[in-house]
Amino acid sequence: MTSRPSPAATPGGSGSAGPAARRPRTTTRDPEDLTRRLTAWLGTRLPGARATRATVPDSNGMSSETLLFDIDHPGPSEAPDSCALRLAADPAAYTIFPRYDMARQYRTMRLVADHTDLPVPRTLWYEPDPAHLGAPFFVMARAAGRVPPDVMPYTYEGNWLHSATDAEREHLEAASVAILARLHDQLPATTVDFLASPGSGSALKRHVEAQRAYYSWVVDGLPRSPLIERGFAWLTDHWPPDPGETVVSWGDARIGNIVYDGFEPAAVLDWEMAALGPRELDLGWMVYLHRFFQDLTESSGRRGLPGFLRRDRVESRYARLTGHRPRNMEFHTLYAALRHAVVMLRVAYRQVYFGEAAAPADADGLILHRDTLEAMLAGRYW
Repeated sequence: MTSRPSPAATPGGSGSAGPAARRPRTTTRDPEDLTRRLTAWLGTRLPGARATRATVPDSNGMSSETLLFDIDHPGPSEAPDSCALRLAADPAAYTIFPRYDMARQYRTMRLVADHTDLPVPRTLWYEPDPAHLGAPFFVMARAAGRVPPDVMPYTYEGNWLHSATDAEREHLEAASVAILARLHDQLPATTVDFLASPGSGSALKRHVEAQRAYYSWVVDGLPRSPLIERGFAWLTDHWPPDPGETVVSWGDARIGNIVYDGFEPAAVLDWEMAALGPRELDLGWMVYLHRFFQDLTESSGRRGLPGFLRRDRVESRYARLTGHRPRNMEFHTLYAALRHAVVMLRVAYRQVYFGEAAAPADADGLILHRDTLEAMLAGRYW
């Protein structure tokens, strides 16, 4: 989850100054110092090589961090000229997640590349020793292309996806849903058992219990969210009688984590939330994350992209590609909204920690999609 809207960065958010609001802090690291240390490490893998033209992308997230850089090498090398570094979150920066397993991400990407035809960036090196850059990291080839923006969201006017034709967006939507279909059909869950959430029971039960544990970590010593706790209770009361087949779930399945060449996926990024679970985990996340942006856009008086990534179209496309008709989607879209609410609560408390926002009297007020989640719980959203 490399980039996630926050109350200070998203239109209509609590404490927002509108579209020009300042993006919350995502790191306490110095990019220049990071580049110098990266060059020193790079020389151990490619003698004489230097990291040059290093930049932090505007979409640098609040979980793990990304540094884009070129490699200047005096001799022949199989390494690409342009690379991306994924670095575990700065422990001093009030991390979004309690643990950052970079080896797990690296291993997942390699397995996806080996067993599917998904366009996953070529992984180059994994470094477990935090002595070099302050945390474990890995390096991969940098993919050329463009990504639908989060800030300002692609549902707002002025970006390439909003300015595209209906036919171009339809092509992008179909190709993006196909990414999920191919992942779920091509990579056997039995080959990636290390992605299973701890505990017992079905993959879905273990996934939800892991999210409950994450929520408990987020609110430890801080105000709890009655809305989020109502959401977990709703899941228990509406548990699917048959959770369905267990597949490999991408986890952060959204178009903002895909690099596109034109309107065709060129690279599928951000595998830190990969897990085992039913197919609908990814489908619900893809549908809901778009609705999050679309609802925020409409709340600001703009039209957005109402015909794009509609739930019925995503379900139909996926069914045609896989032969699996998505089911229990009310459950899975609400679960996606609930998972997002927990992350947003942590992001908001992080802003309070850094003095970017005042501590609220009502923790639920920190959840930008509070109205959406309440409507889902009441059965009046869809």
